[in-house]
Formats: sequence, C-alpha cells, structure tokens
Amino acid sequence: MRSVEEFVREEVAREEVALPSAQGEAEHPALALANSAVALPGGHTADLLGTPAQAEQWLTQRDLAPAGTGLAEVCATQLRSLREQVRSLLASRVADRPAPPAAVAAINDAMTRVPTASLLLWDEKTGPYRATPHPTTAIVDHALAVIATDAADLLTSADAARLTACASPPCNRFLLKHGRRQWCSTRCGDRARAARAYARRTATE
Repeated sequence: MRSVEEFVREEVAREEVALPSAQGEAEHPALALANSAVALPGGHTADLLGTPAQAEQWLTQRDLAPAGTGLAEVCATQLRSLREQVRSLLASRVADRPAPPAAVAAINDAMTRVPTASLLLWDEKTGPYRATPHPTTAIVDHALAVIATDAADLLTSADAARLTACASPPCNRFLLKHGRRQWCSTRCGDRARAARAYARRTATE
C-alpha cells in the first residue's frame, strides 16, 4: 500500500510531466529557465532542474548541451542559481521596480565569462581559421552565457512590454502576453475561472 508521501510524489511528477510551455518560452531560453521551478496546488513544486540528470535533459532539449554531457551537481547548482537571478529580474520588470544589483551583476558575469570573440586558430593541414571555442569543460558556462544574454535581450527589447506573471495562483511562472491572455497555460486559465466561479457561488449562497 502506498504511503501518503509516495502518493504526493507521484502526483507532483504527473503535474511536472504534463506541464505545458508558457507563451514566449520557445523564443526565450531565459523565460524557460525562470519557469523551470513551478509552484503547484497544495504547496508543492515541480523543479525541472532538481537533479543533475534533469538539468542536463533541460539543457539538451534546448540545444544548450550535447546529450551525455554528464552534468555534475555543481553545474546544476549554477543553473539553479542563475534561475533565481533571472526570476528576480523578470519580477522587477513586471512590478516596474528597480532590479536588485546582485541580479544584474550575475547576468553580466554569466555573459562575460565565456569569450564571444571569434579567435584565430591554426590547423596543421588547412592553415589558419577563426572560430569561437567552447571546450567540453565550458559547456555549462556557455549555456549560462546564452541564457544570460537572452535575459538581457528580453528585458531591453519590445517583448519586455508583454512580460507578465501568470494570474492564476499559486502558479509562479512568467509569460509574454498574447492579446488579453493573463495565464501561462490553458490549465491555469481553467483553474482561475473555476476559482472565480466558486467565489461567486459562495458569495451568492
């Protein structure tokens, strides 16, 4: 017989698997990163970066790391740390308040940690050529730089005006508004409408 804890874990896992992407995630990996830890009903959280294997799968699905990279916990921790900084910046933009300096510094640090210049290299057979090196040891740094750059681009582009937070508690995801839509998914929209209907019915009774 399953324990209550096992039942809860299975329910959270099902929510995690069925979690649809929020509007804008496909175009902005920074938005997808911010939404990779989702608050679920009942006080639970689905963390898509909870383990090194999950973090590697998340990066691989977005072409930010090759399959079989063998991500270590320290790398997954770096990714989760950047997530918190990106979330802080997005929340500041949505609330129209100054961003925490530490979050801005973290984004700039991630962007500049990997060389972006196309360097001069020399092949013994074919001669000189230029390329931007991304050695295996720098896979995570490169991924962090791509995400941080996207966060900076998102916050300074016209898309920033469409940035909003999902209006269906307890969801904590961000999205780019499309028309009047205020929810990150149909599921959250249905939950918000059901909550409003219940509130109206309760008030009437």
